Amino acid sequence: MTHGGAAAYYRQMTFAAAAEQHLDEVYAYLAYLTGDRSVAEDLAAETFEKAFRLWPRFDPARGSARVWLCQIARTTALDWLRAERRRRARENVYALHEIATADEPAFGEGLPPGLERALAALSPGEREVIALRVLLELEGRTAARVLGISETACSTRLSRALARLEREVAEDVA
Repeated sequence: MTHGGAAAYYRQMTFAAAAEQHLDEVYAYLAYLTGDRSVAEDLAAETFEKAFRLWPRFDPARGSARVWLCQIARTTALDWLRAERRRRARENVYALHEIATADEPAFGEGLPPGLERALAALSPGEREVIALRVLLELEGRTAARVLGISETACSTRLSRALARLEREVAEDVA
């Protein structure tokens, strides 16, 4: 296909067709970048969410839909990697603070012992999203802004954290 033919092809292509055609490639690219399939799923969803909003600005004369989607995926992944680095740094500072203030009551103290143990088994990131969404009752958009992630990623993170909490409680009961 000549360059002019490719441009004409992509001009007529709908976003749905481009997404369907390149979803597996974008996912594989993100899985490679992150080394984590579940993170790659989240980032792929975020990539295609951004791409959908930006589709009217897609210019096939500047490159194929595949390249354009991979550029968006790369930016999304780099943003996630930076946010993840900041989150880990916050968790390390928090963990050091916890050691320094060991006399203060721990997160979840005063709850039933099984729930208290289950909460203690969660990672700081999982406890953080539960605290923001469940305890503080922040809306998804607000919690996502606090965490520095997309609303979709926040919702997914909460879902996974609650599922893990449920498993931990069930194991404690068994």
